[in-house]
Amino acid sequence: MAKHIAIIQGHPDSQVRHFCHALADEYAKGAEDGGHDVMRIDVAALDVPLLRTKLDFEKGRPPEAIKRAQDIVAWADHLVIIYPLWLGSMPALLKGFLEQLLRPGFAFEYQKSGGMAKKLLTGKSARIVVTMGMPALVYRWIFFAHSLKSLKRNTLWFCGIGPVKSTIIGSIDGLTDRQRADWLDEMRGLGDVGK
Repeated sequence: MAKHIAIIQGHPDSQVRHFCHALADEYAKGAEDGGHDVMRIDVAALDVPLLRTKLDFEKGRPPEAIKRAQDIVAWADHLVIIYPLWLGSMPALLKGFLEQLLRPGFAFEYQKSGGMAKKLLTGKSARIVVTMGMPALVYRWIFFAHSLKSLKRNTLWFCGIGPVKSTIIGSIDGLTDRQRADWLDEMRGLGDVGK
């Protein structure tokens, strides 16, 4: 079954193409070959200010770039979020974007009773793709993939997005050309089936 897929490119460098960009391109090619519709959000290309107050987060008017991104996310059945691991977590630019994007009234709704917020993005699935300098096994077993788990459980699940799958690509600077090609093939295959 064809899906609407939104690819969120979270690499903050807009001047140079990185492996994250190649991964997004291959996922998109696979998805289009598989009959899926694809839209992209390049976080580095957006001019989005950081949120600084609870009042702005809850009541402020999102910038136009965020409104467009919200329209894409609302349209999508499946989200693909791609980013490099920086200082053990996602880059600050991506975090700032997600704070702007996943505002009350769009991603969730507070309940008057004070209970759990109503999840407004149910019915959507996601894949998170993280590249990093350290070996993937070190990130998973020594650091317990803490930032990835936080994004899955504390952010996406809170908004109703699930299931959320992940792909961790470690030792990025030491990959051979063959290993890079294998990862690109894997992304194309995931795109083809919309997962």
